Amino acid sequence: MRLIVRGALAVGAIGVVAALSLYASLPSVQTLSLVRQLPSTRILDRTGQLLYEIGDARTGRSAPIASEQIPPCFRSGVVAVEDNTFYQNPGVDFIAIVKAIWRSVRAGEVSGGASTITQQLARMMLFTSDEQHERSVVRKLREILLAVKISTVYSKPEILGLYLNNVYLGNLSYGIESASHTYFAKSSAALDVSECAMIIGLIQAPVAYDPFTNLAAARQRMSTVLDLMVQHGVLDSTAAGIARQSRLSLAPAEYAIRAPHFVNMVRDWLEDHFDADVLSHGGLIVTTTLDLALNDAATSAMRARLNQLDRPDPSNNLPAHKANNSAIVVMQPKTGQVVALVGSPNYFDASIDGSVNVATSLRQPGSAIKAITYASAFEKIPGFSGATMIHDERRSFSTREGEPYVPQNYDRVNHGWLTARDALATSNNVAAVTVLDAVGIPAMIETAQAMGIHSFADADRFGLALTLGGGELKLIELVQAYAVMANNGVKVEPILVLEVQDFSGHVLYDSANQVMDPAQVLSPHVAGILTDILADNQARTAAFAANSPLNLSRPAAVKTGTTTDWRDNWTVGFTPDLVTGVWVGNANGDPMEHITGVTGAAPIWNDVMEVAHRSIPVHSFGRPDGVNEEQVCLPVPINCGQVRTEWVRDGEVQLKLLGRTNADSVYIDSTPTLQTFGSQGTAAQLSRSAEVSERTLRMLSPDDHATYRMAQNLPMRIQRILLEVQVAQEDSAKVERIEYLIDGSERLIAGPEGQPRVFWSPQPGTHVVVARAIMRDGSVIGTKPVQFVVLS
Repeated sequence: MRLIVRGALAVGAIGVVAALSLYASLPSVQTLSLVRQLPSTRILDRTGQLLYEIGDARTGRSAPIASEQIPPCFRSGVVAVEDNTFYQNPGVDFIAIVKAIWRSVRAGEVSGGASTITQQLARMMLFTSDEQHERSVVRKLREILLAVKISTVYSKPEILGLYLNNVYLGNLSYGIESASHTYFAKSSAALDVSECAMIIGLIQAPVAYDPFTNLAAARQRMSTVLDLMVQHGVLDSTAAGIARQSRLSLAPAEYAIRAPHFVNMVRDWLEDHFDADVLSHGGLIVTTTLDLALNDAATSAMRARLNQLDRPDPSNNLPAHKANNSAIVVMQPKTGQVVALVGSPNYFDASIDGSVNVATSLRQPGSAIKAITYASAFEKIPGFSGATMIHDERRSFSTREGEPYVPQNYDRVNHGWLTARDALATSNNVAAVTVLDAVGIPAMIETAQAMGIHSFADADRFGLALTLGGGELKLIELVQAYAVMANNGVKVEPILVLEVQDFSGHVLYDSANQVMDPAQVLSPHVAGILTDILADNQARTAAFAANSPLNLSRPAAVKTGTTTDWRDNWTVGFTPDLVTGVWVGNANGDPMEHITGVTGAAPIWNDVMEVAHRSIPVHSFGRPDGVNEEQVCLPVPINCGQVRTEWVRDGEVQLKLLGRTNADSVYIDSTPTLQTFGSQGTAAQLSRSAEVSERTLRMLSPDDHATYRMAQNLPMRIQRILLEVQVAQEDSAKVERIEYLIDGSERLIAGPEGQPRVFWSPQPGTHVVVARAIMRDGSVIGTKPVQFVVLS
């Protein structure tokens, strides 16, 4: 027992000696307010032109304020979020340390956390860059001892003042005053509660919560800060609710910077790869992928076209379209290098939320996403080709919720049978939904993610409207996805930085030495067929006219997109050398007026692409191996009613070849496609006793494939399903009566004088209804059968 006691005392004594030795070696806390003057970091474009110079932020962009001038919101908010025992602890929260030790023991390594405000101050002001990122027991013990030492020298208000004047808050801003000017162009004393909470939220992760590049994440973190302030009694719930709903008016102060949205993305990248102190005064030379001349030209084109949209020529009698914002991304599809990126027409214009980088913001893509739907179909559905026939008809699709979904085309007209080529080229909505219904939402999202669209994370969130733009994504993601098509199905990641050198010229990072790991995410023949369709001006002429801004002076593949509420419109397209995406809208979500992708974004896209290709030789799109150009007979409206030139895979010809009409013409059996992608029958099968004429008689209710769910809380006798047809106006006087035949046996006669509607008492199951108009001359006109489901 004595030996154990002696051993414990010896270990304790050694520990005390070690701790005293460690304490004696600690730096003086009197140096907390001292900073160093070191070389600045320079960010350059690919030709060496200066974009931005990062000076010593602690002297150049830091603006310390006296402790008594710190706004109450920051004093109380930071304590509530970062260290709620600040005024009670001696610089260290021992209970939190014990919990952190327990987590470390369970994890098998030294974990972070449990750092008080005083410990954070010690770490950021008195540790070297390497020490700040070191995870060891000795480093943690030094931090604890320094925190205790600081607490014996400085008062709590002084410690909090030092912390709030020096904490790093992103975008090379140190301290709350500097950050207030960086993000809101005003003093910290002038901030409201929501703005204060947003800045406090940056302490945890300045890059992840940067409002200039990720406003949604910044607002979410701001909401968490407000919750913590309420929880710790420094803000009442009513004020927190008001702050949570407040609009963040980001308004950065003007300073010397070129391509500011791009530079901010580069700075975020640098902060992920290098310590903030190194960026501030490490003398780095950062060569980026940006072509400043092209970026400036893109910005000029954007501003000129937006001016035309908002201030049209009065002689044309066109209204202002109320579009004040735009974004552009230009990327090399083979390398992923971003050669131009414009996040708004004016970074410093707060009236349009100009500091928000819309190139990295979530927006709805409209029909620009349809190319991804078709990519999935070409890749995953056997036999699907540009010649596949899709029936564009009024149709109800079943949703996960059991509600019918009836998509409409932009022109509110159904166009009958279309080839997949014509459906995609003309941006047909019903066809796109039909294809997505066939391929499946999970499969389409899998394809989108493989091509670089990671915003589509959860398939359960989306319905069939996803293919019409019902899911939000980022412009830079959509550009990357289209780059896959331009690069023969190979995906490369976007690159912003080519090289980083230190002030002595040593290369710290070289993109050429990085493992790029390109992935073949689409088959080359799928990428080739999609490219050929999107480059087919003849196929899209019916919807966009022959001489639209989608035509360049060289071969180009392109797709537009417009949301139904006029909030977003897009044009994304590519040549073999460059892919460019353009978004037009308003950053705050306000709707525009009567503007589409081809009238809003396409002229900008055309201008940028023409400028970008001036020094690039003309290259045509090649045809992938294993794909042949064949004369194809289309089986509808009649067998071999049309002969079209189409790209056909070798395997498809062998599998689908049923016969030849002549030496050069191939007939591809599309019967399975007809069953999968349109009506479930032909006119001759629909009614043997009546002439089918949708011109005279059209079923309005129920929709084909509609699903109804019976209400459990209502008596059966009052539950009804409306059966209704529309009679052509010129034929209405000729109709004697309307009859509905349900499941081939039950007959209902509509009201007198040709009244076209009747109500049917539903029964659970799958049903088919046909309507017939008995004409006064004795003839009978019928509708196509409509199938619907009643769920109990």
